[in-house]
Amino acid sequence: MLDPVLLRSFVAVADSQNFTRAAERLHLTQSTVSQQVRRLEESLGCQLLDRDQRRVVATVEGERLLAYARRILALHEEASDMLVNQRGEEVLRLGVPEDFAAERLMPMLSRFGLDYPAVRLEVSSGLGPELLRQYRRGEFDLLLVKQMGHSDDCVDSWPEPLCWVDSVRQPAFGRDPLPLVAFPVGGLYRQEMLHHLEVGGWPWRIAYSSASLASVCSAVAAGLGISLLPVRVLGKGHRVLDADSGLPDIQGVRLALYAGSGLSRAGKELQEQLRAVASVKPQVARR
Repeated sequence: MLDPVLLRSFVAVADSQNFTRAAERLHLTQSTVSQQVRRLEESLGCQLLDRDQRRVVATVEGERLLAYARRILALHEEASDMLVNQRGEEVLRLGVPEDFAAERLMPMLSRFGLDYPAVRLEVSSGLGPELLRQYRRGEFDLLLVKQMGHSDDCVDSWPEPLCWVDSVRQPAFGRDPLPLVAFPVGGLYRQEMLHHLEVGGWPWRIAYSSASLASVCSAVAAGLGISLLPVRVLGKGHRVLDADSGLPDIQGVRLALYAGSGLSRAGKELQEQLRAVASVKPQVARR
C-alpha cells in the first residue's frame, strides 16, 4: 500500500527540487519531509531522489513513480470530496483562544458558514497549552493558539502585544501586596506574569482567578487587581500601566496558526481566513 502522506511529500520535493521549499509548501518541518521520503524509499526498496546534486532531482525510479503518485493523490482528493458531498456535511474542528472566539472570529466564521453551508464547524476554546496538546493528539484540524516564541511546525505566527492593565475607576496598582487577577494554573499569561514579578521582587497575591476571559476583564475593571492581558481585549474600564509603573515589560508571546495535513478545499479556505484575521495588528489607546 502506498501511503498518500508519503507520496505527497515525495511529489512536493520532486516539484520544488528542494526539501526546504517542499517543507514550507506542506507546512511541515524539513526533517519530517525527509523522513517521509526515506520511509517511502525503504518501503519500495529503491532510491527515488538523487540528493547528491545541487538540486534534488528524481531518479529513474522516481520519475516512473511520479506520474502514478500524482494520479493517486488526485484520486484520493476526488474520493474525499465525493464522500463529503454524499454525506452532505463536512466537519472542520477548530481550536481558538477565548479572546479570539468572540470579538474578532465570530463575524468571519459566520461568513464562512454562509459560503460553505455543507461544512459543520466545531469550535473549542481554552487555555493555550491544553489546546496545543489537543492539536498534537489530532483533535483539531486547525488551531490558533498563544505561545512563547515561534514553532517550526506552525503555519505562521504573529506578535501578540501584552500590557499591564488596571481599573480606571478603582486602581489596584500601588496596594501592598500587589493584587492580581489571573487565569487558572497552566495559563500562559499567568505563568509569565508571576515569573516576571518574582524575578523583579514584587510582593503579590492572587485576588481573583477565573478561566473566563470576560470575568478576568470585568474583575480588572472593577478594581479587584491588575492583570497581564493582550492589547486586543482592552475595554473602556481599563487603564494601561506604562513603563513609569516599574512593572516588567513582558513580550515574546505569539499568536500561532497550525494546520493539519490533507485539509479539504473548505479547510484551506478557512486557514487563509484565519491567517487574515490573526495578522491584523491590535491597537490600544493609552489612558
